Amino acid sequence: MHVFGRLWLLLAFVAPPVAADELTPGEHAEFRFVRLAYGSNQLAEYGRGRRTKWRTDMPEAENHLLQGISRLTRVEAAREPHAVTALADDLFDYPWLYAVEVGYWALNEDEAARLREYLLRGGFLVVDDFHGTIEWATFIDTLSRVFPDRPIVEIPEDDEVFHVHFDLDSRIQIPSRMFIYRGVTWERDGYTPHWRGIYDDDGRLMVVINFNMDLGDAWEHADWPEYPENMTALAYRFGINYLIYSMTH
Repeated sequence: MHVFGRLWLLLAFVAPPVAADELTPGEHAEFRFVRLAYGSNQLAEYGRGRRTKWRTDMPEAENHLLQGISRLTRVEAAREPHAVTALADDLFDYPWLYAVEVGYWALNEDEAARLREYLLRGGFLVVDDFHGTIEWATFIDTLSRVFPDRPIVEIPEDDEVFHVHFDLDSRIQIPSRMFIYRGVTWERDGYTPHWRGIYDDDGRLMVVINFNMDLGDAWEHADWPEYPENMTALAYRFGINYLIYSMTH
């Protein structure tokens, strides 16, 4: 697991941003957007097609966020997103892991143990796009296999993850694109957004839980005039803070 020091962090943000065509596309990049591929008995609907839940918004969400990273930071990000299972040989090569639609995920005992090892050794997991009490219960059922003895807490407003690059004092619900058609930001009974987390024994945040929110849709639809700009901008800032935190802790 690669860890970058404070000096790197300082240098990264006093220099001008990198143009998109200067980014390193392959294995020498500093950062790669990596998704967790997991088993589920549910499929997501996409028009006339269907795909596995973990692939929701892929690759559009990644591609838009990576453009934001190139504009707003000095991080050299690989152009190509990547996906791994919890048992993949290269899991430990990446400090960042993103899991979407975790209201439907399922990990067996071997996968849960491997993900636990990854997180305790310095990995950082961001979960996103799940809503309401039923999906929360499914999420917890699997997460309890990963960490049966660690509490899930509300992340304090002064936690460094909210201030490592952008000061994220705004706490508005970031909705899916369905907000455009329905006019409400919540789904199911997920009326209130929560930023929750799990910490290690040294106080390092290992898991960020974006509950009753959909950052992935806000990234994916950043170029839709109908999707509110302030929500996309906030979703970018959260994503970039999570990235910088993962690379410096």
